[in-house]
Amino acid sequence: METLYQSADVPKISLLGTSGLLFEAPCDMDLHTQRRIWWLADQVEKWPCIKEAVPGMSNLMLIFLEPPNNLRSVQSDLLAAWNNAQELMIEGRIVELPVTYGGKFGPHMADVIAYTQLTMDEIIKIHTEPLYTVFALGSHPGYCYLGGMNPRIATPRRKVPVLGLPGGAVSIGGAQTGVSASAGPSGWNTIGHTDMSFFDPERIPPTLFAPGDMIRFRVERIIQ
Repeated sequence: METLYQSADVPKISLLGTSGLLFEAPCDMDLHTQRRIWWLADQVEKWPCIKEAVPGMSNLMLIFLEPPNNLRSVQSDLLAAWNNAQELMIEGRIVELPVTYGGKFGPHMADVIAYTQLTMDEIIKIHTEPLYTVFALGSHPGYCYLGGMNPRIATPRRKVPVLGLPGGAVSIGGAQTGVSASAGPSGWNTIGHTDMSFFDPERIPPTLFAPGDMIRFRVERIIQ
């Protein structure tokens, strides 16, 4: 991935092969920054040279209809658009997710307890208090990148990833929390499980959530 432009206080723009760019905001992962990313995606997707604009966590991936003749012009236009970006307010749905915490459904709860020096009950209380905003979709179909977790329960990702994490696993990775939409490998710390389905190819749309939606975790059961 070739970096076209980078500075400490301005966005980083990198070339993705010949058909794409990655725009990375210089700000922290917060809702104000993410709303500007949503606005930028909405605006850039209207450009005649752009096939798709995909928002990520504080970043935006652009896919071109064909390789651009003047990358510097695209870079300049992107920076200008970012400097003028507003916060796009999306009034999404609020969905409550019932979660079983601990036991076989939370195999890494002990690791989170050891790192945070909090009790299991304290971790669950802190985890269920916020209203989390879906910042972006990615990683695998239906997976939501969430913002709003209390830093008190932030826990580093695992040194050795789990290869067979089940779908519905509720986990903590660094300063974020999320729910696996399908089975697969993960380096996050699993503390619970929900039976809600995040992705169904037969459903329209196939993903349960979209950027701007909000999630609240609700305790269904605690297994000590």
